[in-house]
Order: sequence, then structure tokens, then C-alpha cells
Amino acid sequence: MAESLSSLRRRIFGSSGSSDSTPAESRDSSPAPAPHEALKRPGAYRVLTNEKFDELKKAVKSNKGKKRRNAWVFGLGLLGGLSAAGFFASKDGALDQLVSMAGLEDMNLDSLMDVLPTGLIRDVQDIQSREKQAIDYDSFAIGLHARNEGIRAKYPVIMVPGVISTGLESWGTEDSSRQYFRKRLWGSWSMMRALILDKASWKRHVMLDKKTGLDPPGIKLRAAQGFDAADFFITGYWIWNKILENLATIGYDPTNAFTAAYDWRMSYLNYEIRDQYFTRLKNHIEIAKHVSGKKAVMLSHSMGSQVLFYFFRWVEAEGYGNGGPSWVNDHIESWINISGCMLGALKDVPAVLSGEMRDTVQLNAFAVYGLEKFLSRIERAEIFRAMPGISSMLPIGGTAVWGDENGAPDDAWNQSTTFGKFLNFREINNTLTPGNMSVPGAIDYLFKNTENRYVDQIKSSYSRGVAHTKDEVEANMDTPAKWMNPLEIRLPIAPDMKIFCFYGIGKPTERAYYYREEQDANNDTAVMIDSTVTTPDGQVDHGVVMGEGDGTVNILSTGYMCNKGWKIKRYNPANIPVVAYEMPHEPDRFNPRGGPNTADHVDILGRSSLNDLILRIAGGKGHFIQDNVVSNILEYAEKVKIGPDYEGEERVGDAKPLKKGEADAVSLHPEDEVPPGAAEENFDDNKKDGAGTNTNEEAGEKSVDEDNEKGGAGTNTNGEASGMEKTGEKTTETTEEDTKGKGKDDAGPEKDEL
Repeated sequence: MAESLSSLRRRIFGSSGSSDSTPAESRDSSPAPAPHEALKRPGAYRVLTNEKFDELKKAVKSNKGKKRRNAWVFGLGLLGGLSAAGFFASKDGALDQLVSMAGLEDMNLDSLMDVLPTGLIRDVQDIQSREKQAIDYDSFAIGLHARNEGIRAKYPVIMVPGVISTGLESWGTEDSSRQYFRKRLWGSWSMMRALILDKASWKRHVMLDKKTGLDPPGIKLRAAQGFDAADFFITGYWIWNKILENLATIGYDPTNAFTAAYDWRMSYLNYEIRDQYFTRLKNHIEIAKHVSGKKAVMLSHSMGSQVLFYFFRWVEAEGYGNGGPSWVNDHIESWINISGCMLGALKDVPAVLSGEMRDTVQLNAFAVYGLEKFLSRIERAEIFRAMPGISSMLPIGGTAVWGDENGAPDDAWNQSTTFGKFLNFREINNTLTPGNMSVPGAIDYLFKNTENRYVDQIKSSYSRGVAHTKDEVEANMDTPAKWMNPLEIRLPIAPDMKIFCFYGIGKPTERAYYYREEQDANNDTAVMIDSTVTTPDGQVDHGVVMGEGDGTVNILSTGYMCNKGWKIKRYNPANIPVVAYEMPHEPDRFNPRGGPNTADHVDILGRSSLNDLILRIAGGKGHFIQDNVVSNILEYAEKVKIGPDYEGEERVGDAKPLKKGEADAVSLHPEDEVPPGAAEENFDDNKKDGAGTNTNEEAGEKSVDEDNEKGGAGTNTNGEASGMEKTGEKTTETTEEDTKGKGKDDAGPEKDEL
């Protein structure tokens, strides 16, 4: 026996070595090689060092990790296989029975845990733990920070969601609707399942009656209510949830925060006719004030800002809300306008015209083919036209805002073609084409190529013009079709209310399109985006011309009214202070939703700085928020051909200087504001009358610096343009003589950009 052990030691350590010469810890922990290998290479084996042993341990752990991942794959494959087997083995193939998983209710999960791999269970627990930690330390971080600064819930908050973000659920009890009873056919996985399994039935349910714009016979879809209506679109895709989390952190709950969800498919007046939406919203606000003793803070997003603007007129109008001329001032503390498409969304035109937008034409060929087979562009256009609410976002303002073939306010100096050519038709094989069209021409073309019933509904429900005089504005106050257009009616007489405009910039946004006409199988003319047009500089991508905005809404729509439109007195006679706060798009490349600094049209609702500003306003600290304008919107706004009517004092006291990027020093407290016409010292010793409104008789031009630049918060109201405009590093001064004699469509002298 001893001889055998001695022989074994010689085989392991070599004939010249002694077993005692090896450290005990290394000898004990070194794996013994196979005997036949030792015989082949008797001197090839050496003692393993501690460092080498550590490397081996890491390799073993790595191998275990691979096994664990394999267990994951095996487990998921097993579940998928069982699901598929259950589907194909069922006699009737009822997928809805499988998806509902009603049979799992009686399953004993303890026995299932016994058969699953231990590594799989541990990995699931680790993932759940990490998700919980992310919720604890990320989602509520802004609210916790605000709470540490002493911010608490002060005003009741009411949220008005945007288009498509409100879930729609079925309440129909007819045979065709019973399977969907109280299930969401918009904004949930039930929608996806219905769309995949029974597309025709889903279309019948989501499309309104083409004649009345209300429910089709036997079908009843209603907006979901409560916070669940807009917190998530589908599971995992948040919309308002981030804001709700942070509001809750400083003390908000269902008793002092509400979601005013609506059926965004209908025209605005039908909100009241079918659902009494505006009456219910009015009652919500009145009850909130009665219970809390404080006025409400209104939050609106995207199309919700248009809806809320409409409500401000409806609630005070005689024969409608009957609230009287002071209702808004008595009940609304602040309006937080988030990415509001106040002048419409340009992408609405191709969506209704041909069922297309950038999201569809920029897909690869295989994806486009699959999408056309599943839900063709003709079907998409049909659905959009059967939702009159979508068409409320057709562009407002005509050529005055969006330009024409001679130029557009937001044209860049080095552009090869103007944005004013909104629809561009290329001539193919010497065929006749409609030619290039401005925005009004494109809308006329849309009406010409759609059903009369659609055209009649839209024309009777909405107006997209411009009121150039105070008399026109006042006359429009009695026409409901004009109540959603901020260029045709004024803000309410609510001097105590504050308006905050928060919107994203710096993300390429649809601005114009290249189109082509084709003959379909029935010899009818079909129009579609010409996806073959792409330029090397990236400005035109698959037939879509890109401009400035938040990825969905152009900067002229989100920024014009906040930076200039509501500085014109006929649109804001009560001198309501308006703060414009721009948020540059700075996405996290590893976050699919853009991260805490995104400015995307929807994802901005999760932006950290936006949530912080909302909490400050709701907590009574909004008067500390100042303007933050870093884009070229002030320059663009001066080029928009909407100006004073020269019949009186037409520019209200600005809540900010007209210089791009400068902060506002004017308090938003009504008691701190300078009365119109008063000349008081501003925070800058070199500026006078910062919040007041200068008439033609008053000293409206004060020295700003040694170069005698004109401007500041006060603005001359005799039709004069702002005294100073900056483009890059170039400054152009505008004198009184430059502006005399200009027509009422001119806001100031046209300037060449650098």
C-alpha cells in the first residue's frame, strides 16, 4: 500500500521531487491529473499557485453562468412549447382561452417551483429585486428631492391627456361586442389581440359613424376613467405614470388630483353632446376648489392643450358652460401647457390624406410589405378619417404661419428649398402633377380627395384661420368652431392666472413631404409619400422633409403662441403672464425612451426637469420659474405674418425679455406686477418698465446698454416690431421708421438669416 502511494506521488510530482517540498495548501487543492497522462509526460506537471487557482475558480463560475443562462433558455422554451401545444391541441383553437389563462387559477404553483431549475428561480428573483430597487431609487427621485426642499401639495391638480394616450373600453352589449365588454380596444394588450385575431371587428368598434361622428349602431366605446386611463398605454409603456409617481411623493392622491380623460376620436363639440365631458370637467374643478379652498392647476399635453383652450371659452360662454366672464380667473391658478400643439401638427395631413407618416415610410422594405398586408395605408387613412378628433390637429394659421413658395418663417439660410412648399409632387414620365402646395393648398387637396361627409364634419367643427383685428377676435367668441384656434379667439379675462409652456426642441420633426400620384387597380388616383426621395444631408429622408421640433410637433406650433402670439394684446387682453421654458433633446443612447433628459413629444412626460417644474408649480413655487428660450423661435416668431392691427395698444407687457436665452426677472405674483403703463425700475438698472406696456405716448424705448440696443420686457404697442433681434452673433436694429406704413400682416421687417 505504501509502495502504491509512493508510486502515485512520483507520478504526480516527478521522480526527482519530494512530496514534502510542495506547500500543503497548494498540494491539497490541486486537482490530480489522469494517471495515463502522467505516465506519458512524467515531468510536465507543476504545483498550482494561488493565482492560477483563482483563475480556475473564475472559469468555473463562468461555466456555471452559462449553464444558468441555458436553464433560462430551456425554461422559457418549455413554457413556450407548452403554450403552443395547448393552442394546437385544443379542438376549437380558441386562442383567447389560452391567453386569458383562466386555467391557471387552480394551478398549484408550489409544485411548479419544485420542478423549475433552481438557477432559473434565482435569476427571476434577482431581476425582480433589481426592478424594485430601480422603482425605489429612480421613479420617485424627483418627488423625494422636492419634498426635501419643503415642497408639498398645495393646489388641486387636474390632468388633460393628449391624443391616443387615453384608453378606450367597450361597453356595448350587442352580440358582436360582448366578447370585448369592459376590455380596452385602445391602449392595452386587448387591443393588440383584437387587432390580430379579428381586424374587421376591431375597425368597426374604433371607427365612429361617418355621418354623425358619434357611436355606430350597436357599438359603444367610452374613455377609461381614473389614473389608469392614461398612466400606461400598454403594460410597460408609461405615459403619465412618472408624473403621477412624483405628485404622490409630495402629497397628491385621488382626493386632490384627477385625470380628465376624454374620447379623443370625436369632434370637440361632440364631447359635450355625447359624454357631457366639459360639464363634468367644470364640476370637477368647482368641487376641487370647494373642498380645498384653492384654485386648480391644470396640466395638459399635446392635443389636450387644444381641448383645454376650447374649454376655457366653453365654460364661460352663455348657453354652454354659463360660467360667466370671470369663471376661469376664479377657478384656475395656473395652466401648464406641455408640448401643446396649439397651431396643429403637420404630420396630421399625410396621416389623413394617405394613411402615412415618417414612422411608416422609413421602415425597411420587408416591414413595409408586412404592414401593408396587415393594415394597409388605405385602411389607416379610412380609420383616421372616421375619427374627427384627429383632424382638429390639421395645421392652423395658413401661409401666415407656415409660409408659401416664397419662404417660411423657419427656413434656414442654407436650405435648397423652402419649407413653405409643404407638399411637393415630382413629375414622373412627363405626367401631369398637382404641383407644389403650401399648407392651405394641401388641406384643400385633402378635402378634394376625401368623402364629402368627412369634409362637412371637419369644416363645421374646426376653423384654421387668423383674426387680424380685435373686432374679428371678439366676433369669433360666439362661434364654437373657432374656440380651438388661438389665432381667432382670445384667452379668457383671467389676470390672476399664469401660463407655463414647457416643450421640447432639438429633435428632427416632420415639416414637409414629397408625394406622388399613381393609378390603382380600379383606375382611381392614389396618392402616397414618395419614399424614393432622400438627400445626402439628411434633411429629406424617404420623402419626409425634416425641420425643428420635438419629433412630433413643429416648433412653430409649440412655441409661437407662448413666445409671441399671446404677447399681442388682442389675443391676451388681460395681460396673463406667459412663461416659455424650452427643453433641449439630450437622450441617453442606452435608454429606449431617451432617459431623464429626453425632449421627445411623449417621453418628455418622464423628463426629470419637467417633473421638477410641475411639482414646484403645484406646490406654490411657480413664481420662481423664469423663461428658458434657447432655440430660434423668437426669430421665427417675428417672421410670422401676424401682427398688431394698429387700432390701439396691441402688445401686452411681456413676461420676459425678447432677447433669446435671457432669463425673466419679472415676478409672476399678480400683486408684484407693474401696472400697465407705469415706469418702474426693473431688476436691471439699465432697463425701465419691464412688466408694463408702453403706449405710443409713453417713453417706450429705454437704453439697455451703451450700444443703444432697444428691447427688454416692455414692448411698443403702436405696431412696432421688437427693437432687437439676434441671429447667431449678428444684431439687427429696427427703428420706428422701419415699421411705419407696414400692413397689418407684417410683424416686423423681414431679415435674411446668416
